[in-house]
Amino acid sequence: MGGQHRNVQPFSDEDASIETMSHCSGYSDPSSFAEDGPEVLDEEGTQEDLEYKLKGFIDLTLDKSAKIRQAALEGIKNALASKMLYEFVLERRMTLTDSIERCLKKGKSDEQRAAAALASVLCIQLGPGIESEEVLKTLGPILKKIICDGTASIQARQTCATCFGVCSFIATDDITELYSTLECLENIFTKSYLKEKNTNVCSTPNTVLHISSLLSWTLLLTICPINEVKKKLEMHFHKLPSLLSSDDVNMRIAAGESLALLFELARGMDSDFFYEDMESLTQILRALATDGNKHRAKVDKRKQRSVFRDILRAVEERDFPTETVKFGPERMYIDCWVKKHTYDTFKEVLGSGMQYHLQSNEFLRNVFELGPPVMLDAAMLKTMKISRFERHLYNSAAFKARTKARSKCRDKRADVGEFF
Repeated sequence: MGGQHRNVQPFSDEDASIETMSHCSGYSDPSSFAEDGPEVLDEEGTQEDLEYKLKGFIDLTLDKSAKIRQAALEGIKNALASKMLYEFVLERRMTLTDSIERCLKKGKSDEQRAAAALASVLCIQLGPGIESEEVLKTLGPILKKIICDGTASIQARQTCATCFGVCSFIATDDITELYSTLECLENIFTKSYLKEKNTNVCSTPNTVLHISSLLSWTLLLTICPINEVKKKLEMHFHKLPSLLSSDDVNMRIAAGESLALLFELARGMDSDFFYEDMESLTQILRALATDGNKHRAKVDKRKQRSVFRDILRAVEERDFPTETVKFGPERMYIDCWVKKHTYDTFKEVLGSGMQYHLQSNEFLRNVFELGPPVMLDAAMLKTMKISRFERHLYNSAAFKARTKARSKCRDKRADVGEFF
């Protein structure tokens, strides 16, 4: 590996990044991993080919060009998000961790984001255990430093906040470290809390960071001991509703879903749980569930109304609308806010690879209580799978049928117009 790394060092021209990567790694478009998932292997080569390409990407994370390093990080992340490569990752865990650490410390915004995203998927591949604990031990302090660094890019801080939450959820073994992470995230999102004299929370460039910090904090709260959960509920139950008046729709939704989850946790600990400001809270939730504010975009209003109808039902009636997630021959029922929030978090990290990981990743299957992976024989896999070419033909036929139907409809309108 060392020899290959020395060969790529002279390539420092930023504009030649993709050409260099193609020459050195034999794989010119790392982003394609994300779109096609595990199909990349079946259609473009073997496991050995994939591992060869990934070794090339790992070497390229040491390149002098920031663009090449970033593309290499993204290529590795996309591959790990779309395929279980546990043995490969295990053997190269320290090398990957060193590369991520270097890019987080020395890289600029986009490179830091790519490195943090890779760290999340690396821990998902490794699952809980000493290996992921070592990854978090190395990267945790750097992630925390970037999250709290007011001079760092907001986008980098946002991705690091998500990464810190996901990696801590998987790998934190020390309860004091978990509490320290919660406190770090709290110190960020509580800056959005309503100040005494204001009636609205105005969004700032930092709002995206506050949203990611709140969502990561909520995720980690689901694995805290009961006593700690009670403390956090007392601290935040009466302040969190102030975020519902934010002028950022994503902050309103994040705050609403976090509140629904907090209510679920509180009632799980005490079925007679009583919330003093229930009447005013339900009024706010009802207003958001029926929001007709003309100053807000229609798309935002539709999205908000749909989510807040479910949040209102959860708070008022203790009800959750069950969702069904299908993957391969299996299906999973999301029947509570804790499960929904956990699923949404990992789906954000894995993207289109989420379904594959639900089928194959033992850690995620344990999280969602799915049992051991279902073994499928080659015949069943073949019947389940539709090739890219077949999918293209199907989509083309559907497009032609829609176009034909629209044309007929237009012809009828034209005839009517002429008649009158």
